[in-house]
Amino acid sequence: MSAAPPSDTFTVRDMGSFHIGGEIVSLAGMPQRHRISTPGGPVRPIEQNGEMAVGQMYVQYVRLAAPRSPVPVLMWHGGGMTGANWEGTPDGRPGWQTIFLRAGLDVFVSDAVERGRAGFAPSPEIYPEAPFFRTAEEAWTEVFRFGPHGSYHKDPALRRAYPGCRFPLKDFDAFMKSCVPRWSCNDERTQTAYDALVARMDHCVLLMHSQGGSFGFHAALHAPEKVKAVMALEPSGAPDPTVEDAGRLAGVPHLFIWGDHLGGSEFWVQYRPNVERWADALAKAGVPVEWIDLPARGITGNSHALMMDDNSDEIARMALDWLSGHGL
Repeated sequence: MSAAPPSDTFTVRDMGSFHIGGEIVSLAGMPQRHRISTPGGPVRPIEQNGEMAVGQMYVQYVRLAAPRSPVPVLMWHGGGMTGANWEGTPDGRPGWQTIFLRAGLDVFVSDAVERGRAGFAPSPEIYPEAPFFRTAEEAWTEVFRFGPHGSYHKDPALRRAYPGCRFPLKDFDAFMKSCVPRWSCNDERTQTAYDALVARMDHCVLLMHSQGGSFGFHAALHAPEKVKAVMALEPSGAPDPTVEDAGRLAGVPHLFIWGDHLGGSEFWVQYRPNVERWADALAKAGVPVEWIDLPARGITGNSHALMMDDNSDEIARMALDWLSGHGL
């Protein structure tokens, strides 16, 4: 069964945002600093000691006036990224947030802990290490697979992409501006915030990309009674089936979607087997699992940025049809 064709317009009942998760922590023994708040203003002291909020996550929601499903979709981004990746594409096309709203689904888009509008915590006072940043070359060749190793160049005219690459390459520099710093030591706080968001819902569908996959798989395990379905675009991590009981998700269908050129990336050669093991464990436990390998279906050239490639509407339609097939 196919989902109803998306409408060009939709009527919004309400929209807004909130922060969820996090905690209040106290800092003491910090030296005093000074700053100028506005150009030409006076120098004023900054008090760095006291209480502050850390570990919170930002959530933006759009609820429709007449949704076609009572179950909202929660969209979770990947590593070094924000919820903006769901809102639009680098070349200005509608993002999956809009596509899913047009299809009649309420949508909640998150900026995970320490990303985008979620806010930041001091380092090393709260986090023991500094954040790290993704380089353009790492994005181009290793993680997002726009071109093979050695094909990136700071001069756009000298970059070499994979033949038939479906990412809007002329807008690669605009895409890089959406990358944000990340920490490798805040996973526990991030999982706690995502779990709190799921707990806030009556029911929900999880849609995750890349690093968001592991958080989503664990969130479903933590609240299988809340999660009606899980959709993962090239997840970079998954639970260990020797530790977690996949059978807890027997009634929660899972969809996995993969793009092209995975074998040419050492990153994905190392990370995808963990996801394959989890998908196999789910299937053996009786969980409905669909594993879509786009090149095997004759759809070639897709990058890791499946929701931004030039056929992102087509891939979104696959996901929506899959949801419709499961009554969602």
